[in-house]
Amino acid sequence: MSSNGHTLRLVVSRDKQHSAIRGLYLVTDQGDRLLERVDAAIDGGARIVQYRNKDRDRGKRFALGEELQELCRRRGVIFIVNDDLELAKQLKADGLHLGQEDGDPRAARRELGQGKLIGVSTHSLEEALAAQAAGADYIGFGAMFPTRSKDIEHLVGPESLAAIRNQITIPIVAIGGITRDNGPRVVDAGADALAVISTVLSHPDPTLAAMEMGLLFNRRVAHPRGAVLTVAGSDSGGGAGIQADLKTVTLLGSYGSSVITALTAQNTRGVSGIHGVPPSFVAEQLDAVLSDIPVDTVKTGMLFSAEIIATVADKLAEYRKRIVVVDPVMIAKGGAPLIDRGAITTLKDRLMPRTYLLTPNIPEAERLTGLTIADEEGMQEAARRLYRLGARNVLVKGGHLVAGDAVDILFDGSAFHRFTAPRILSKNTHGTGCTYASAIATFLAQGEPLREAIGRAKEFVTAAIRLGQPLGRGHGPVNHLLAAEEVRDRGPETGDR
Repeated sequence: MSSNGHTLRLVVSRDKQHSAIRGLYLVTDQGDRLLERVDAAIDGGARIVQYRNKDRDRGKRFALGEELQELCRRRGVIFIVNDDLELAKQLKADGLHLGQEDGDPRAARRELGQGKLIGVSTHSLEEALAAQAAGADYIGFGAMFPTRSKDIEHLVGPESLAAIRNQITIPIVAIGGITRDNGPRVVDAGADALAVISTVLSHPDPTLAAMEMGLLFNRRVAHPRGAVLTVAGSDSGGGAGIQADLKTVTLLGSYGSSVITALTAQNTRGVSGIHGVPPSFVAEQLDAVLSDIPVDTVKTGMLFSAEIIATVADKLAEYRKRIVVVDPVMIAKGGAPLIDRGAITTLKDRLMPRTYLLTPNIPEAERLTGLTIADEEGMQEAARRLYRLGARNVLVKGGHLVAGDAVDILFDGSAFHRFTAPRILSKNTHGTGCTYASAIATFLAQGEPLREAIGRAKEFVTAAIRLGQPLGRGHGPVNHLLAAEEVRDRGPETGDR
């Protein structure tokens, strides 16, 4: 059985469109708590586990392999043994992966039978074609990048993978040094699966690391590409809240679903009334969406009350949603409070530990930390403090500073990254925070790594402000439509901005 309760049937096919060899391919290490870490990676979406163990004690190797095989069987995941035909037979593994010097795939096929998967490591088109001709079900190809797991003799890179892709009809598993940040190059080159070791198994949270890697495969699906759930309040004026979120998600090319937490009576001049949705009905909406519709990323905005925040946190945990962008909406553009006082403590205690990216502006960061922020150094200190409260990544937005470019600062727990854009003097800024956070969630759902997702979202919201139209008599909305037309087909950039 798989983790969602459905039976997973092993399909052995040499047609790469129907093969079971797709997605995240996990290769084991020899560290402590291996079963626990592999189980966590499967929770995050690992679809194949390759048992790689060089222990000279064959009894220990078999005993650990037996436990891994049982784990994979129970979780509905393919279990493949590395370079050891006899062990694969003993463990009744789903397949065997061979190195260039570790056996003949034809002989392995005779020993294991037609119902098993045979993979072969290759480093060139010649080797790949030979493995394909010998009846391999898939090839490993690499190395893509330098790796710490072993010395690299053949560093072929994504360019070589792209060069052989059209000549290989069986699935290609890219191997060697692949991470969340360089993985897009490999997926774009044509890999059907990404083989990883330390990127997931050495991560402090293997489930989250596996989810990050799994999202990269959305880069190649048809539009709408990826799915985003927004949990936020309704803006009757249409410039912010659920309305801005769904415009952003749709115009940027993903599918948007929604859960409404509050109704507001508002226009460009401000909020005249708020009607909170009962927490039980928020829960019912979340159940309705998450039990049926695939959701890659979640974006939260105005959550209104402590009870609603607790409900959302509980449902995110229940449905194992980890790529969550939290925009801690507290004050409307016109100054009206959008969250009650007791909710801030619940936000910190319950939701922030489940947050993948927190996106406060300066007033929100000040309220959450108690700091007074006057410059980039203050933004960095606020990001550090918010990270210590449990958010995996913190993006402090600097639009409220008055001088220089509009600078946002990302802290990922180890380094700061700056994202800059020209400061645009305009009163048509209604919905900027909602739009920015939704754009980040959308690009994440489409397979962009975090920094690239933020960079592309920054370009989008900057264009939306620049193109904003003076609707109404107050703060007009940003222009989602024209901004999307500017950036939708623009490729991602890399590095700090």
